[in-house]
Amino acid sequence: MIRFPVDGGGTFGFATAGGPAIGTKGRLLTYRIGVEHGITGVDAATFGDAVELIFTDPRSWPGTGNWRLRRAGQGEAFDFTIYLATPATRDVLCGGGYDRYTSCRNGNTVVVNVARWARGIPGYGADLTAYRAYVVNHETGHRLGRGHELCPGPGRPAPVMQQQTLGLHGCVANPWPIVDGRPYAGRSGQYDDPTPSEQP
Repeated sequence: MIRFPVDGGGTFGFATAGGPAIGTKGRLLTYRIGVEHGITGVDAATFGDAVELIFTDPRSWPGTGNWRLRRAGQGEAFDFTIYLATPATRDVLCGGGYDRYTSCRNGNTVVVNVARWARGIPGYGADLTAYRAYVVNHETGHRLGRGHELCPGPGRPAPVMQQQTLGLHGCVANPWPIVDGRPYAGRSGQYDDPTPSEQP
């Protein structure tokens, strides 16, 4: 079971092991994995393995042919960092004021809120494994230059760049940028959904 304080203090342990490049063509980006101290039940190695498994799925970003992604080992250069952070540290890393609920990308920082990693969201319509794939692919998608997208129609898969954490708007949950073997997207835009308040 994953346990965490509201505020872990903002220091991180980093995965020491690197990984292979995932994908066969496209620009190579290397990422570092960090897990905030104070989180128990998942460490940097375990979180890094989970992220790498998501990227290895042929429906993830490397499957588009535009990107190759590789986990950096200790002492290696990296292009961005994927953090698993407590809710209060999420707000520090993301900027933009009080939130504590969502995950984000801020520059070369991708932040997965541990509350979402541990619990997902109510009413998502898919299991926690799918939600975890969604949040990693969505926030990494921002680092790859993608903006928010809208639901293309009732009953259709939600684009991975839709803010599914805040609402599906008639779409069904979808954690992947590739659907039925093809890149899948909606119109650019975002909804004015409120951010839920949660006591972690």
